[in-house]
Amino acid sequence: MTGKQRRHLRALGHHLHPVVQIGHEGVNDAVVQQADAQLQAHELIKVRIGENSPQERHDAAEMLAGRTQAHLAQILGRTALLYRARKSDPQIVLPK
Repeated sequence: MTGKQRRHLRALGHHLHPVVQIGHEGVNDAVVQQADAQLQAHELIKVRIGENSPQERHDAAEMLAGRTQAHLAQILGRTALLYRARKSDPQIVLPK
């Protein structure tokens, strides 16, 4: 993913609210399943990483992105922005 595409996603995600939270159990199967469903529905989601998460915020965000085959567009504080285009009928068009 290019820097221009990342900036575009950050601009789109600015007004979003977190729809998935990583808590004291860390990145477990339930969190991955929920993030996967949200990515399928919205393509671009914010994930809140709680202070009591066993993983560091960067590690947790990268782990969740890897397990959902999503791109990690941004980590800002304890919030991560994940993007994965839908297989059919994608709504977000990335700049070239």
